[in-house]
Amino acid sequence: MKTKREVRFFNTTGPCNPLDHYMLPPEDRLVGAQLHRYIGDELYWVLHAPRQTGKTTFLKSWMREINAGDEALACYVSVERCQGIPDIERSMPAIYDAICANVKAENLPVPEIKGLNPASLLHETLAEWAKLASPKPLVVLFDEVDVLEGETMISFLRQLRDGFALRGVGLFPVSIALVGMRDLKDYITASKGGVPPNPGSPFNIKADSVVLGNFTKNDVINLFAQHTAETGRQITQEALDYVWEQSQGQPWIVNNLFMRATMRVLDRDSTETVTIEHIREARQQMITARETHLDALGKRLSDPRVKRVVQTVITGNSDPPLGRTENDVELTLDMGLITWNTQKGFIISNPIYEEILIRYLNSPYHDSTPPPSSWQWQKPDGSLDMDRLLKEFQKFWRRNSEIWEERADYTEAFPHLLLMAFLQRITNGDGDIVREAAAGRGRMDLAVEYEKKWFIIEIKLIHSYDTPKTVLKEGLEQILFYRDCSHPEAPAYLVIFDRRPETKQKPWEERLHWEEVDGITIVKC
Repeated sequence: MKTKREVRFFNTTGPCNPLDHYMLPPEDRLVGAQLHRYIGDELYWVLHAPRQTGKTTFLKSWMREINAGDEALACYVSVERCQGIPDIERSMPAIYDAICANVKAENLPVPEIKGLNPASLLHETLAEWAKLASPKPLVVLFDEVDVLEGETMISFLRQLRDGFALRGVGLFPVSIALVGMRDLKDYITASKGGVPPNPGSPFNIKADSVVLGNFTKNDVINLFAQHTAETGRQITQEALDYVWEQSQGQPWIVNNLFMRATMRVLDRDSTETVTIEHIREARQQMITARETHLDALGKRLSDPRVKRVVQTVITGNSDPPLGRTENDVELTLDMGLITWNTQKGFIISNPIYEEILIRYLNSPYHDSTPPPSSWQWQKPDGSLDMDRLLKEFQKFWRRNSEIWEERADYTEAFPHLLLMAFLQRITNGDGDIVREAAAGRGRMDLAVEYEKKWFIIEIKLIHSYDTPKTVLKEGLEQILFYRDCSHPEAPAYLVIFDRRPETKQKPWEERLHWEEVDGITIVKC
């Protein structure tokens, strides 16, 4: 039997287990779950949460807990191997193989089914399996259900529905969990080509829809406390606060920051206290590495539904249909890309995601933008000359924006992305850009730090329904408020992009402008 490590580590790959990894009980983060009822009351239920938040860790942990007692027999089954297989002739045998593989791995009785019609293969397999599990009731935990599509998803749900009325000891699993990123109704909508299910749909067999939440701030503290207890290594409160601020409790990010700080930034055997500077270095490593989890989020941005929501957040525009029950919003929320903040509205879920998504979107501009020479942005003392840098950006915008925008995907957010790419060419490695974006705010706020000096930049757009005077007035009020709340002594720049069609017909000499108003530098493009 495997024994617990003397010193465990922070895990970022695959499910956690308490013998090897620092971990917190994932069931404590289940919102709306009634685990004690699901078996005794013979209920089917759904668990959904974004990728790498601990769903599989919970399922395997709960399976071990159930099988350690006499109440029932439980098995975890991942159907991930069925991804991209829409026809049931291939997918149902693959699901059968997945069931058998997971059953064998747990040394449980294997259902022997051969030669059945794919339309009934899953139903018959589960019925046979329930018979083999008798006299214990059978509990099945289906993971990665969101990979199923088309006829495969419809057949999968239909066969579960057909067995639901028969469920019982020796007859059919008494409880089934469907686990993935989306709720059951979203699976059904996807499998029916985007048509929402009828309220009276026979697929409506779930008793609960449960969410697995992020870590709380206390969870973040308690997770590192396990490392301190085993190694003696301490962490400053400032560092813990920064981990919370950057991650907002997203479990993979928390573990990744702690892992890098304790195993890469610092030597694994070191007893040196982890400080905020160590966490900052861990953050930079994680972002530049573009690990699979973060890269996968970036690839989601090409989905038109995701694009609609994320672009609205980046630009700060208002989109009246964007409510929390709207399909595109629900999708983006379920992916974990955005969250709803009662004070700010829809925002990117955490600063790490915001950094990654912006870098993913503006990487073509960043990589194609030649860095300005040091004389163009640096003062004699080595500090950042923001005036000169933004004047160089105006020249760059004049030369490149019209051609580059023709190829842009996120056209509404193009000015924001290009300006941030331009700034990143200077600050990479030597500075930092803090962003604040939210749908409906009408702007994006940037705080740029270089050599411990801060600069405030606000980006505003003029549309056909605006007037330059109105946008300027709003922008001045907004940037003064933002500066006063963040860095009151910082130089402030209001960058305004005129997006009205008639403006594009004007000569560049009339479009580019630079002036000072009430101590704020106005940069017009």
